[in-house]
Amino acid sequence: MDRVLKALRAAHEGSVGVLLGDGNEPGPVYFDVGSGSYVPSSKEWHVYDGRFGRPRAAVLRGSCSCGWRGIAEYPLDWTALPTDKPLYEADVDLSGPISDYGAHLSVIRDAAVQPPADLTALLTELVGRLGGLAAKEPLVTLKALADLRYVIAQTGQDGAGELAAQDVPIGEVATALGTSEAAARTYLNSYLHP
Repeated sequence: MDRVLKALRAAHEGSVGVLLGDGNEPGPVYFDVGSGSYVPSSKEWHVYDGRFGRPRAAVLRGSCSCGWRGIAEYPLDWTALPTDKPLYEADVDLSGPISDYGAHLSVIRDAAVQPPADLTALLTELVGRLGGLAAKEPLVTLKALADLRYVIAQTGQDGAGELAAQDVPIGEVATALGTSEAAARTYLNSYLHP
């Protein structure tokens, strides 16, 4: 499933998010590297350390690129954290936010359509067979992949066309694929308008 999520434009990329003392989620931190048109920035949890005029994180929480934010908050104890060193050098326990994001992904996976067991077994066997052939018979592998590419394009076009004909809401398609509505729309269009 993770490969599918990645292929569908990483609609569920996780990170450790932060909240400031006032309860707001901060914007990116920009780094002054001198003159020039490019100004690097970051939203990584550890840049919110209060140094060099940056905001200081009060709590950590799970976060996802889809907009999901974990309910659980994990306070940072600034009396025990160094104020003169980068936050990533401190021994900060990130297991809570990471675990919460994992639970979020489990919900996404559980809501996605599950292929029938016999189809999953067939695809697993196909992957194993092609992987075994890649080193021994690369031309056979490439020919099989060329044939599969045709089958995938044709079958994908048929499936996407049927979804369009049935007027299935894009939200339902996104949930079934385990991705965002934007990524699902792009995915469908890749079959309908190759």
